[in-house]
Amino acid sequence: MSRPEELHEWISFTDPDAEQTWMIDSTFMLSNWSCIYGSGCKGVLDDDATKLQQGCCSYGAHFIDKKDLASVKKSVKRLKPEHWQKHEKGANNRWLIKNRDGSDATRRVNDACIFHNDPGFEGGMGCAFHIAALEVGERPMDWKPDVCWQVPLRLDEHTEDDGHVISHLREWKRRDWGEGGIEFHWWCTDDSKAFVGKNPVFEYLKDELTELVGPSIYKMIVETLSRDNSVAVAHPKMKKAKS
Repeated sequence: MSRPEELHEWISFTDPDAEQTWMIDSTFMLSNWSCIYGSGCKGVLDDDATKLQQGCCSYGAHFIDKKDLASVKKSVKRLKPEHWQKHEKGANNRWLIKNRDGSDATRRVNDACIFHNDPGFEGGMGCAFHIAALEVGERPMDWKPDVCWQVPLRLDEHTEDDGHVISHLREWKRRDWGEGGIEFHWWCTDDSKAFVGKNPVFEYLKDELTELVGPSIYKMIVETLSRDNSVAVAHPKMKKAKS
């Protein structure tokens, strides 16, 4: 019998302080995935878009909730023209749009998020928030929309009839982009070229994971994955690269 193409192993444990069970994608967490923006990332368009250097910024960022939006509004006020190529076009909250479904999102300019700086911009290409945060010695994730720092992590939670919560922490899949995700390439975790990091994901994305699950659960994840017998199935994209 052949093995499933997208075979992943998971670990699970119960939260000692809550009615909650955590399901962790150990295959991804133990893999050596790393962000390769600016180093061969093909983007998220229908075809290879390496030359555009947009990464996953080709589409505007959607805000998770009002808290997320309020945080980014504060970050925008701190951006300077030297950080943000499209500063003039985004002035007076013109960087924000309302979708048909009533949700808020960042506006797109020249087929990319308004906060994306094009290659050749003197202040640096890429996310204006990222550039500005590093300049003042702060974490870029504290400046960005939540979805921008969470990708490629995904936290799905389901509450059972008795109130018990099941939380799945896994890699971001093409389907997580919604209906449009089937149409474009999701090179980020779909390409073996992104699995070139020096450390496992649970160490590489320490800050992001801690923000998502809290310090106590992150500590439990680390302890569980760091055990000598914690050897997950190799990531499917790495198997394809070797075959």
